[in-house]
Amino acid sequence: MFSDLNVFKMAYAMATHAGQRQAVVARNMANADTPGYRERDIAGFAEAFAGTGAERPMQATRDRHLNGAGQASQSWETFETDAPGDPNGNNVSVEGQMLKAVEVKRQHDRALAIYKSSLNILRVGLGRA
Repeated sequence: MFSDLNVFKMAYAMATHAGQRQAVVARNMANADTPGYRERDIAGFAEAFAGTGAERPMQATRDRHLNGAGQASQSWETFETDAPGDPNGNNVSVEGQMLKAVEVKRQHDRALAIYKSSLNILRVGLGRA
């Protein structure tokens, strides 16, 4: 009954996405003065997680589902942005990266809040509040 709760998978995916996007933002900030460095980013969680059709392949929900193919871990692809750059070819804006870092922290905090609320609901349901 409690072995496969999708809300926990969603919260885990959201926290993982936030962590990977934070790593991309940190890499961008570290290379803010590197000539020729192009800013990279990851698609927002909603767009990346809810891909449709050929963009997002089918995933297994159980070990024996879909000919035994297990559920693959979510990989978030990075892409170069087309923001205008400096004459040296670098297009990283430190201020923009700071705003993205705040957005990512809020996303991570949201994922933890969802996880914590879901655990509290389970505890109340089991009578262990």
